[in-house]
Amino acid sequence: MVIKKQLILFIFSFFAINASEKPNIIYILADDLGYGDLGCYGQEIIKTPNIDKLASEGMKFTQHYAGSTVCGPSRSVMLTGRHTGHTYLRGNGFLKMRPDPLDMIFPRALQKVGYHTATIGKSGLACNSDDGSFPATKGFDSFFGFTAHYRAHWYFPNYLWKNGKKQNYPNNTLHDGDKYSSDLVMDETLNFLDKQKDGPFFLHVAFQIPHASLRAKEEWKAKYRPILKEKLLPPKEHGHYSYEREPKTTFAAMVSYMDHNVGLIIAKLKELGLDKNTLVMFSSDNGAMQEGGHKRSSFNSNADLRGGKRDLYEGGVRVPTIAWWPGKIKAGTTTDHLSGFWDISPTMRELAGAEAQADTDGISLLPTLFAKGTQEKHDYLYWEFHEEGGKRAVRQGKWKLIHLGIGKKLKPRIELYDLSNDPHEKNNLAKTHPDRVSELSQIFKKAHVKSIKPEFQFAEELNQKQLAKRLHGNKKSH
Repeated sequence: MVIKKQLILFIFSFFAINASEKPNIIYILADDLGYGDLGCYGQEIIKTPNIDKLASEGMKFTQHYAGSTVCGPSRSVMLTGRHTGHTYLRGNGFLKMRPDPLDMIFPRALQKVGYHTATIGKSGLACNSDDGSFPATKGFDSFFGFTAHYRAHWYFPNYLWKNGKKQNYPNNTLHDGDKYSSDLVMDETLNFLDKQKDGPFFLHVAFQIPHASLRAKEEWKAKYRPILKEKLLPPKEHGHYSYEREPKTTFAAMVSYMDHNVGLIIAKLKELGLDKNTLVMFSSDNGAMQEGGHKRSSFNSNADLRGGKRDLYEGGVRVPTIAWWPGKIKAGTTTDHLSGFWDISPTMRELAGAEAQADTDGISLLPTLFAKGTQEKHDYLYWEFHEEGGKRAVRQGKWKLIHLGIGKKLKPRIELYDLSNDPHEKNNLAKTHPDRVSELSQIFKKAHVKSIKPEFQFAEELNQKQLAKRLHGNKKSH
């Protein structure tokens, strides 16, 4: 243990980070942005020049994975440093993280070493809480935005929360109004940066965009009408999501507007002279959505990866990820290092000189980011998801095993893919590689800890009597 601590201290000093001037950290998270929605990841129609420039001036990850395939558990994984086999929040619903010391998040550790911590946008602490003071109790000094994920479906909210106080917008009707939530989020973000000149700070900017509802400002939609030449859909009443007569035009406009906002953040850092001492990371909480009138096929949003949001195929969990820090991260680099959201907590803690996390499933990415030292690698990556019949997946090296239909049934559908030869997951090798299936299935047993919430339990946990009978019968047949 002493040797390990000394090694951590040596690695930290090796990166030449001045202890008297701790780096600022900005972690930007898009909502439902697909692997193929950015120009630097192959998008040919939607323009994202600012994020593309981040990639050209920094590092692009090609095998970075979200914590889950929907927002609630994915964000929990990122904040807690634990994958969905260990987190309390393993799905969407009317849940929120438990009070400290349960479900500890890494911003709390950063607070303890002098960081001002803030989250602006869509809170990752709860799915559908309406407690505006909750972020402060979990480790954020400042908060502005949505505490309830379902309210973040609308871009003209009746109210948002700011440091425990409700900010009302009486002219907003959820679907329309005079206060566009993404504008409000950006105003707060830029104002926050103006007040943090002395640092150090950690800022988590959690965009709504491009999650449905589809809503964009007219000036951004106008840029795409001549390109897409989209025929207007007939008028219709709004449902849960806002009805949009130009879904393709609006989706493209939203992504470009989000890209514009990333550009504003970078410009503000440069204006304040903070760019040389700030790590900026950009990612998405899960794969491409297909909601509110948007179709993934409209822009090849999943970049030919199979599936999207709510799938454990690559299109549902592999996400675009970029790291930028002028002078620290080599410009124009690409990494295929296998990593995921549970790596963010140990990475940020080490970068900030904060206490290491004892119960993390993650590994610090600093050796990869700074191209110094030896990057420790994951033995495997693991996900479980409890909607659509229940599913779980593990990736180990080039192999990926998926179990489907495990929520109530004791016999799942099994799929095995060799991602080195079949990145699109078209050729199921489960029948021809039974030994590999058996080997990877053992990982499920050690990666999964039974949840205290019945809705996040699998068939073998809910149906112990049936399982025992089935196993006993199998023994007799042999």
